[in-house]
Formats: sequence, structure tokens, C-alpha cells
Amino acid sequence: MFRRPVVQVLHFVRHESEIAGSLVLERSLNHVQLLGRVGQDPVMRQVEGKNPVTIFSVATNEMWRSGENETHQMGDVSQKTTWHRISVFRPGLRDVAYQYVKKGSRIYVEGKVDYGEYMDKNNVRRQATTIIADNIIFLSDQTKEKA
Repeated sequence: MFRRPVVQVLHFVRHESEIAGSLVLERSLNHVQLLGRVGQDPVMRQVEGKNPVTIFSVATNEMWRSGENETHQMGDVSQKTTWHRISVFRPGLRDVAYQYVKKGSRIYVEGKVDYGEYMDKNNVRRQATTIIADNIIFLSDQTKEKA
């Protein structure tokens, strides 16, 4: 996996003076890393005039102990599962994800968060949060785990 040097990602702030005031150009960071299990086999969708996209979901789990003895490994264990919608637009990665991502597989996904709106079947405006995948690493093969 190729990585950009940190200097490129976290670039210094650049100031430019203008007649109407000062313009500040700066870099920002929108980066997500997920490690979890695939919740559904991927589907490929294509809207007219747009590139196809592969979509699937990934579940991540957060676990913690509650009670008085948190430091002594006693108490009730609680778990919260969060579902993430993953969209893959990059042509090579999109096709690999569609072919090899399978329900139950453990994967690592890198990408960025995207917030959008759409109209549902009843013409109601809905909001959607999606992870746009830039990289996927396959960590397990479901058929090997069942053996």
C-alpha cells in the first residue's frame, strides 16, 4: 500500500492578501479507518449518466465493562454495534470489492466520510452518511473460518 508523506497531507497554512481582505487557504483532513465484518454481499448500482458504484455494509463493535470493578476485569460487558454504509467508486477497487467482498468476511476499509441527501419513495428528503472507500484490505476468507 502506497502512502503519501505526512508533510503532503498536513500542509502548512498559506496566507494571501487581497484587496477585500485576507484569504486563508489551508488543508483539512477527512479520513476514516474501519475494521469490521461485512453485513451483506455487495451490490453494484448505476444511475443513468453516472459511473457505477459498489455498495455494502460493515459492522464495527465497541465493547466496555460497566460496574464498580472496571479495573479488575469484573462487571457486565456491554457491546454496541454500529453499521457503516460503504460505497466504492474507483473502477479497479469497485470491481474487486463486488467480486470478493462477502457477507461475514472481516475487512479493513480506508476512506472518507460523505454526507448527502436524497428523496425517498414517498418524496421525503432523507439524509445519508456514507464511507467512500479508497482502500480495502481483505483480512479473512469466510470459507476458511468455517472449516
